[in-house]
Amino acid sequence: MTVVEFFGCSFLAFGPPLAMFSLTIAHDPIRIIILIAAAFFWLVSLLLSSTVWFAVYPLRDILAFGLVCSVFIQEGFRYLMYKLLRKTERGLQEVTEIARISDYKHILSYVSGLGFGIISGAFSLVNILADSVGPATVGLKAGSNIFIVISAAQSLCMILLHTFWSVIFFSACDLKNYYHISYVIVSHLFVSCITLLNKQQLFSVSLTASYIVLAITCVIAFRVVGGNLTSFKKFVTCK
Repeated sequence: MTVVEFFGCSFLAFGPPLAMFSLTIAHDPIRIIILIAAAFFWLVSLLLSSTVWFAVYPLRDILAFGLVCSVFIQEGFRYLMYKLLRKTERGLQEVTEIARISDYKHILSYVSGLGFGIISGAFSLVNILADSVGPATVGLKAGSNIFIVISAAQSLCMILLHTFWSVIFFSACDLKNYYHISYVIVSHLFVSCITLLNKQQLFSVSLTASYIVLAITCVIAFRVVGGNLTSFKKFVTCK
């Protein structure tokens, strides 16, 4: 049963991102490089967050402090990734098959966001998945027996949110749309902080709120890339 739960939760969390990678990124070496670079930026943000948490000793036991710092540092590195991609557009133009890379900036933000999300989801879920294979079973003597499933669903939500957040954030930086930039930061803070309710096993509240934010963010990202199915298809396929 534990092995079944491991594979089920793994597919729940990483199945859709894997499909997104296979269909929209795997065929293009440039996109793979950008995805890996974005994942590296997130790892550096995690390292910096842990350094801040370790340095501020009086607040080390306050989970909310580390969480809020981590969110702001991640958004800072999202902006650094945006600047890096804009600085390297000319070089990317010389090696990519896209006719005019300036017409497909949303592709770069999508790939960057997916890289952020995949590595974020992996780090948040890998220890839980490792425990799920046994020899013990989560939830028998203490805790909730749906904790692993909830964690997998939350990880999927965060992966998709990071993808949409990057699309919105990059476009907002190009257009100097400070409302969208503020929305990305505030919604990231909200979704991260609402997970603190899981300590009281209020999984339905935190997960429902997270997926409501995901739906709203998806609509905003859809409008950013053009707001119709034709432009969305071009966005995904670059055709």
